[in-house]
Amino acid sequence: MCGLAAMVALRGRQAEPAVVEAMSRAIVHRGPDDSGLYIAGPVGFGFRRLTILDLAPTGHQPMLSADGQLVLIFNGEIYNYLELRSELEALGHTFTSTGDTQVLLAAYRQWGQECLPKLNGMWAFVIYDVRKGKLFGSRDRFGVKPLYRYQTGDAIYLASEIKAIRASGHYRGGPNWRQVSHFLVDPQINHWDTRKETFYAGIEQVPAGSGFELTLDGQWREWRFWSLEDVREAEPADPPRVLREIFEDAVRLRMRSDVPVGVSLSGGLDSTSIICSMARLGATRGATSDGRLQAFSYIAPEFDESAYIAETLAYTGAVAHRVPADPLRLWNNLDRLLSYQDEPVHALNALITFDIFGLAAANGVKVMLSGGGADEVLGGYPRYFRSHWYTLLRAGKVREVWSEINAYTRVHGGDRAALFRGVVGHLCRSRLGGLPGSQALVRWRRRRGGLETSWFTRDIADTQKDGEPVDITLDESLRNSVTRAPLAYYLRLDDRNSMAHSVEVRAPFLDYRLVSLVFGLSSRWKIRGPWNKYVLREAMRGYIPELVRSRSDKMGFPVPERQWVQGALYEPLQDLLATQALRSRGFYNVAAIRQDLERHKAGEIDVARGVLAVAQLESWFRLPTNGS
Repeated sequence: MCGLAAMVALRGRQAEPAVVEAMSRAIVHRGPDDSGLYIAGPVGFGFRRLTILDLAPTGHQPMLSADGQLVLIFNGEIYNYLELRSELEALGHTFTSTGDTQVLLAAYRQWGQECLPKLNGMWAFVIYDVRKGKLFGSRDRFGVKPLYRYQTGDAIYLASEIKAIRASGHYRGGPNWRQVSHFLVDPQINHWDTRKETFYAGIEQVPAGSGFELTLDGQWREWRFWSLEDVREAEPADPPRVLREIFEDAVRLRMRSDVPVGVSLSGGLDSTSIICSMARLGATRGATSDGRLQAFSYIAPEFDESAYIAETLAYTGAVAHRVPADPLRLWNNLDRLLSYQDEPVHALNALITFDIFGLAAANGVKVMLSGGGADEVLGGYPRYFRSHWYTLLRAGKVREVWSEINAYTRVHGGDRAALFRGVVGHLCRSRLGGLPGSQALVRWRRRRGGLETSWFTRDIADTQKDGEPVDITLDESLRNSVTRAPLAYYLRLDDRNSMAHSVEVRAPFLDYRLVSLVFGLSSRWKIRGPWNKYVLREAMRGYIPELVRSRSDKMGFPVPERQWVQGALYEPLQDLLATQALRSRGFYNVAAIRQDLERHKAGEIDVARGVLAVAQLESWFRLPTNGS
């Protein structure tokens, strides 16, 4: 829920109401239901409210404590607020609101910064502690809710979205060319690192899982209050049963709402587990007039998941709303999407989720549950199979590697010997990882696996960051996915896409109790034979349709980009390449791009992802103040 903006003036200056108001107006879509402003000397808070809990005026923000000594702006939800409220009432606190915001304020008053480990939720908040003359804030464990920071010589700005900082009138940066070049040259999303850097020079994210203090003279102190590094292996006697219990409770907590709740449904394991859990828990808020759950889906003819979705709808009795598959309509929405995202996106499927949340809003649904985080936590991407085999081989378990590859190929197909040789080769390369020049070799191999660098000038093509280390186990790969990439990107995508339509998205698989459990399990509970997410599959045995539980392929709102670029999007892309704005950038080799686009149309190569990256970067440049 909601959007926040803050200005802390330095060097004896006062916060400017007009600046804070402009920042707040820029994110009105995050909270169209109410707004508020607090200005006191150097501190200015702005807020836009999306009412999810406590629909009455008692939930208004900025929220002041009864004595006026604490002022809070808070974006997100504390799912265990009822339990915390009871604990705080036993300690003598009283409440006039039925929501979670006042609970958070009381939790800080009672426990100070030690309140953070007690919270189960998604959040970004800032508290002005007038008594101590400082600000205290935090971002949730996984960074579900955003918080950006920008500092000039005489002020610090904080906001839920980059556009709010740009709207302050005091942003003096420009494109972060390191991020831009990395986006263009290396399209593999697992190589992205969006933990802190943004596409705007000088604007950075407050790290996930952190707390911070800011004094009125500009001193910033930041610390981690939670980390996956602290999770130790602790395997219960029956992992599937324990996982199912935690997951069901995570869904139950995320169904707490005073407004309608729906679900984003693909034909996959994750969203199916969520909607079936909702049905078992007797979800009624957000149901249709005849009591049916509302699910929102997308199906492309080229990636047909309708059989799986139909089975789930029959199992739960839910009603489905579907986004149409229309490439030109999606293309025409690109500028609008990027104006909400503030930064380029990885693929056109971002436009699908944008439309899904829009469809939910059109049907009166203000909260959506989604399967976000499940792939990164439980091992859902195909690349994790190789990480699993590599982990076994590194431990000297050669026969077990061969057995696992055999089981994999019986279901997924492929050449067993070639897969085995690939893992052995990966082990050999990892042993060379410490030699001089090894990182340069890794970067070269990554570029070779992506676009030909002839598309760009050398200063763009050679600006590369180091990717995931070569010598990495399955657990280390999963940890990188959660803390580094791609989860940070997908969370940004879902937050902006949902909040663009004033819809809140909640992710049960990112309940920290569930994540801690999974990271405490051995690898065999994540990947086993042909199955990824093995522990979840076992946990859901008998609880979801067997057709979905035993499904071995993975889609998840895919779009047929290759076919679309060959067909409906070919002419628009050619028109784009002919524009003066693109040709004047100075870092494109337009002739090379055109030549490869022609080869793509003829079916000789696939450059859909690359040419669409160019297209959306140009759309991003057209955003106000980015250049045109």
